[in-house]
Amino acid sequence: MQTPINPFKQAMREKRVQYGLWSSMLAPIPTEIAAAAGFDWLLLDGEHSPNSPLNLLQQAQVVAGYPGTHAIARIPMGHGWMGQAFIKQVLDVGIQTLLVPMVETAEQARELVRCMRYAPAGIRGMAGVRASGWGRNVNYGKEANDQVCLLVQAETRAAIENLDAIAAVDGVDGVFIGPADLSAAYDHVGDPWHPEMLKIHEDAFRRIQKAGKAVGILTLEEDRAKQHVQMGATFIAVGTDTNLLVKGTNALVKAFKGTAQATSKGNY
Repeated sequence: MQTPINPFKQAMREKRVQYGLWSSMLAPIPTEIAAAAGFDWLLLDGEHSPNSPLNLLQQAQVVAGYPGTHAIARIPMGHGWMGQAFIKQVLDVGIQTLLVPMVETAEQARELVRCMRYAPAGIRGMAGVRASGWGRNVNYGKEANDQVCLLVQAETRAAIENLDAIAAVDGVDGVFIGPADLSAAYDHVGDPWHPEMLKIHEDAFRRIQKAGKAVGILTLEEDRAKQHVQMGATFIAVGTDTNLLVKGTNALVKAFKGTAQATSKGNY
């Protein structure tokens, strides 16, 4: 067996824009519906959805049936042994790319890099697991470090203050701007596209690009997503499975009853 090339990481290196969808509904059927649509990547959310490593494995196996779509797992920001253990478990089920929220310092970013890499570059534990074909790939331990991909989320005031240092960390492949949490941090709860926030986003894009790293963001608005691509975003989520279901069901109710429940304009 050969260590799989990470197509998402390769695309970012080549500065090819990758369009993704946030997947929060846990189950294999909505995951397969989204994967079959042709997105470049699906974000399997383990921060705001109760995804376990087992559930992430099951969804990743579904996504693997659609070679053009790459599974990315967002995992909770952990500290110490617990954070290290969760990262190890998710990598060991075969997911190559992780998105970690609430990263605020270069020190935290460096620790995440160490958790994702085998020694001597890191502290990821060795095991004959699915990631290496249950031990059938004898070179996996030597090759995996080049194929794992770390994305970190900048979504607090501290993260913006330390953004240059975070983006400069070797092993951080991309920085994702979290519009909703960032807007809350700057006293614009529910208004991620406030003029002040747009200026912060533009400045963050420039700083991340200056460090030579990929920029990511999520928006539910088509025109704004295209604007972000023009600004240099190379991995961009253009929707969420839950929002698509909300919009569809609201539209159906409105068509027959004349009214529908109000929805928030905020983004993850």
